[in-house]
Amino acid sequence: MQVYPAKTRSQQKAFLDFPWEIYRDDPYWVPQMRIEQSGLVGFSFFGHKDPFYEHNECQAFIAADGKNVKGRICAVWNKGHIDRYNDAVGFIGFFDCIDDKDVAGWLFAEAAAWLKQHGCSVMRGPVNPSLNHTLGLLIEGFNSPPMFMMTYNPPYYEKLFEDSGFKKSQDLYAYWGEIGMLPKINEKLQPMCDRLKERTGAKIRPVNKKNFQKDVERFLYIYNKSLMNTWGFVPMSEKEIKEMAFFLKWFIVPQLTTAVELDGKMVGASFALPDFNPRIKEIGGRISPLRLYKLLRHKEDIKSIRVISTNVLPEYQMQGLGLLLLNGLVPKVMENGITNAEFSWVLESNSFSRGSLEKGGAIRTKTYRVYDKAIE
Repeated sequence: MQVYPAKTRSQQKAFLDFPWEIYRDDPYWVPQMRIEQSGLVGFSFFGHKDPFYEHNECQAFIAADGKNVKGRICAVWNKGHIDRYNDAVGFIGFFDCIDDKDVAGWLFAEAAAWLKQHGCSVMRGPVNPSLNHTLGLLIEGFNSPPMFMMTYNPPYYEKLFEDSGFKKSQDLYAYWGEIGMLPKINEKLQPMCDRLKERTGAKIRPVNKKNFQKDVERFLYIYNKSLMNTWGFVPMSEKEIKEMAFFLKWFIVPQLTTAVELDGKMVGASFALPDFNPRIKEIGGRISPLRLYKLLRHKEDIKSIRVISTNVLPEYQMQGLGLLLLNGLVPKVMENGITNAEFSWVLESNSFSRGSLEKGGAIRTKTYRVYDKAIE
């Protein structure tokens, strides 16, 4: 058994291919789109590396017995995190492994050694590769597939982490809601929202189709500013925002978005994404012109959604504008025939959002865990 860096093209291909071995017989697994994962793990396998790596570094590792890959991991040195928190935390992500604590331990040890060379004294994960992407190890909720852009893993991964000395750092939750709950909730909110609109002069609108890219970039700018006090958050760079906006614009359905404006300026936004995962599974995570057409055609026909984010600029957060955004989203969800929604992810430490969802009748269905381990 050897653990080595994935540097050559064949090694990087083996790194990207390995999940198909682990999840071959798992009915709930949905492959990540290979072209996206290649860029996020720092490869230029498809001729493109994510702009996250303009300021940060990573190294992918493979554990193999001869030609047989048994595990993979990626160590990530996030300069933005170090500069912001000054806590010498490095990250691990893109972890997949057979059910063998020795193989997992060797992978963790190689990642730790690489991070130690970069001045880190703690490793945190799984984070793929930052909190602005996918993260967390699924530890509860294995009886259903993940929603779009959420993680999934076998139940035994939790033991692999904990047997290797990792301790819980933070949990993240996914909540499920049946759309039949919304009319009653909106009925209660409507009088309050009418008063808010009258008092603030706020206007609600969807994403502008003519200036779609600009609107999505503006939303991500608001996302960046509004989460400054969120656990572990590191703002995206301007290039990362443009990259993320370019990616999201293919998947966003304008009818499932709301923006709130004050004096003609967007100060908050909320959006939901259709659950593309069944389609991604159908095309095997591989993109070609025909597969892309199958993935994106008739997006509005997808009736399950993931409500990703509702964000308001900090200077406007005490005016109740978040309620206006959600109130504006409900009629569109109903009109589009959406049947159910997942609200994810919600930090364990975010008691306000958790309380609001639970009071509204949402049910917690999945728990994801981020771990820490001291580097010796």
